[in-house]
Amino acid sequence: MNQISLARRLAGALLLIAPLAGHAARQIELDSPDRQLRVTIGTGDHLSFAVSHRGTDLVLPTPIGITLAGIGSLGDKPRLAGQQRRSVDTVLRPVVAQKSREVRDHYNALQLDFAGGYALEVRAYDEGIAYRFRTSLPGQVTVEDELAGVNLRPQDTLYWPQEKSMQSHNEHYYQALTVGDAAGKLVGVPALVQNGGVHLVFTESGLRDYPGLYLHGEPAGLRAIFPKVALAETARDDRNVPVTQEAAYIARTDGNRTFPWRILGIAADAGGLLLNQMPYLLAEPQELKETGWIKPGKVAWDWYNGNKLYGVPFKSGLDTRTYRHYIDFAADNGLEYIIMDEGWYKLGDLLAVKPEIDMPGLMAYARQRGVGIILWVSWKTLDTQMTAALDQFARWGAAGIKVDFMQRSDQWMVNYYERVAREAAQRRLLVDFHGSFKPSGLQRTWPNVLTFEGVKGLENNKWSDKQTPEHDVTLPFIRMFAGPLDYTPGAMSNAHRKDFAASFDRPMSQGTRAHQLAMYMIYESPLQMLADSPSQYRANPSSLEFIRQVPVEWDESRVLHAQLGRYVAMARRRGDTWYVGAMTGADGRDLELDLSFLGDGNYQVDSMEDGPNAGVFATDVQKGSASVTRSSRLAMQLAPGGGWAAIIRKTK
Repeated sequence: MNQISLARRLAGALLLIAPLAGHAARQIELDSPDRQLRVTIGTGDHLSFAVSHRGTDLVLPTPIGITLAGIGSLGDKPRLAGQQRRSVDTVLRPVVAQKSREVRDHYNALQLDFAGGYALEVRAYDEGIAYRFRTSLPGQVTVEDELAGVNLRPQDTLYWPQEKSMQSHNEHYYQALTVGDAAGKLVGVPALVQNGGVHLVFTESGLRDYPGLYLHGEPAGLRAIFPKVALAETARDDRNVPVTQEAAYIARTDGNRTFPWRILGIAADAGGLLLNQMPYLLAEPQELKETGWIKPGKVAWDWYNGNKLYGVPFKSGLDTRTYRHYIDFAADNGLEYIIMDEGWYKLGDLLAVKPEIDMPGLMAYARQRGVGIILWVSWKTLDTQMTAALDQFARWGAAGIKVDFMQRSDQWMVNYYERVAREAAQRRLLVDFHGSFKPSGLQRTWPNVLTFEGVKGLENNKWSDKQTPEHDVTLPFIRMFAGPLDYTPGAMSNAHRKDFAASFDRPMSQGTRAHQLAMYMIYESPLQMLADSPSQYRANPSSLEFIRQVPVEWDESRVLHAQLGRYVAMARRRGDTWYVGAMTGADGRDLELDLSFLGDGNYQVDSMEDGPNAGVFATDVQKGSASVTRSSRLAMQLAPGGGWAAIIRKTK
């Protein structure tokens, strides 16, 4: 999108940031169950919402509405026709347990019905507030725009996921600046705002048949902006297909529907964001009926390490022998899957397997060894060959697909994600969306969708020195709030910044080895990668032994320590075993491990810790062990860019 087009699009939004004139409105309030949060809906000249936390204004009155062609603005001079209130307190059991096996859905709800065939639904949780529009109009409607966002104080701090365009990989580094300094800038979501000690994350869920939102900095806060409907596109190759002509509207859709939820996750302590499950709870309900075949797991990944092996009796590459080796490595270490990334087919034709690869033979060998194979595909080629390709993958016995390079979130592309999920589910194929926008609820509706990229992950070390430990301890509070993230951890070559060098073929990570190991407890992904090569893991057997024991689903999660951009420590439970991970940014630090979350009885802690020389040699990692009870306290000593990881088992 060129700058002139963007400027024209924003011209109307700029008119809507001023204080709401003549707002002698009727104000309707809704409190969270614990009465710490209050959302106030204004129904005067224009529909608006505001949010306070413990009596302090957090979101200032912000106009909201949807403009429909031929109908006008839903929200302009609203005429209230009725309202209903209810309280809900129930428990959901997700097919895939990302944060916990059970998810409490506890909120107070308000529905305001307005003349003109529309309603506003509002929910207040203890963890935040959300709203969405509902229309009851005949036939199809054309959505010209949606008015959304948050009005804030200019001095509030924004963790800014900067974008150059809405045609984006949605991979961000987070810079801290004031809301006022963000004026004129395009911001990705999720985005985090600090107001004093309170943290607010803005994102969306229930995204279906509608474009994904971005934010634009305005003098009064952040205003939603959406990609328009694509009328024409130009394919540069099998993956880069930019939109070259746009409509004057953002969606054409059913007039009788609910629209996506606008979510504000709110926490006085940043650690509260790590347990917040509002994006999942507000997603569209599950459509997939049979789910027993969906198996989360760990994955041996080939692309980060470029299929570079050593200590093997053959020359490695994109061939059958190398992938048999990956299968053996996965089987020997209890990994459920391998990925065959880019290179297994002739680009542009998913049915043209490279002659160096015996795909039926590999699939048969993987089945024999109890390992599933996930196949990488470019999104555009999959779009043109979807039925034939997915049928072929199913005949081969593939476990899933990794779909890459979408780089867009216009209405057509959002629908493409769901089409892929549906078609894959019909063939019992798992899905990993790479090159994707942030999770927006699809993983609940279609639980065969296990993870998403949309994150500045480990692979950036191959070409950049910006993948810092500070970035690593910022991601959980912002990007992970939206849903699972395919960061692809597990680097076995580790260095501090002064020794770091970007290398495409022999990549290393910044921070210590223990920092990488802790990611397996901190970062949530039900399809969790082992990014480095089998040779590297075999050369580091204690690290491999630790990783192979860590699950990817959790019965329970707890935050032990958390400060945005500084450090994070979490405990996760699976069955009777606890897994603890701690990571720090640039500064070394000592954190206390309070074990009061354990049950009664005796436990054994087996840890992987920064070694005494980890401040110089980032690969220095040492084992630790201790006998403990729930009254014990342990010191976690983290080097700069360091980590601490442990498995805690009950002893007889």
